[in-house]
Amino acid sequence: MVRIGISVEGVTEERFIKGLLTPYLASKGIFATPISLDGNISVDRVKHELKRLVHSFDYTSTFYDFYGFKHKEFNETKLTLEQKIHSAVDSELKHKLIPYVQMYEFEGLLFSSPEAIASQLQDEKLHQWASAILLEFNNNPELVNNSKETAPSKRLEANTIYRKTTHGPNIAKEIGVDKIRAMCSGFDA
Repeated sequence: MVRIGISVEGVTEERFIKGLLTPYLASKGIFATPISLDGNISVDRVKHELKRLVHSFDYTSTFYDFYGFKHKEFNETKLTLEQKIHSAVDSELKHKLIPYVQMYEFEGLLFSSPEAIASQLQDEKLHQWASAILLEFNNNPELVNNSKETAPSKRLEANTIYRKTTHGPNIAKEIGVDKIRAMCSGFDA
């Protein structure tokens, strides 16, 4: 069995890993352990955390929202953040690190299934609402975003009864890993 430690941003991502990814990966002989930083994500904080974690697991990964990073540079991208994270560990350990930054935030993954959003939030009208948003972004959940004010979580919070730590992991669980992978190429990779 392969052991992978996944440094996550907070409770929502931790529940997502435990409830959805851990069982999925276990069926492939991979034991995943989420380790929460409880928010306040920065490249320096992540580097410090990974230097500790990379020695404790066969592999180490990350699951942070792009919007969650503090002190980003003006032209920062998902790729540049992942490269900075990868540079956190010594060269002989780089093969053990798989950095991942979610564009733009975890809730983007939830738009993989407007049906699951409507089902978990118990409002059938949300199916059409979420479908229209998904269509606006060419059916790519990872692109659902115009700004920090219209990020996926802000859309859900403004238009539904959505509560991040409760509904987010439950919606993701209803969607399932295979559907999220099929809809979200960045997550799939």
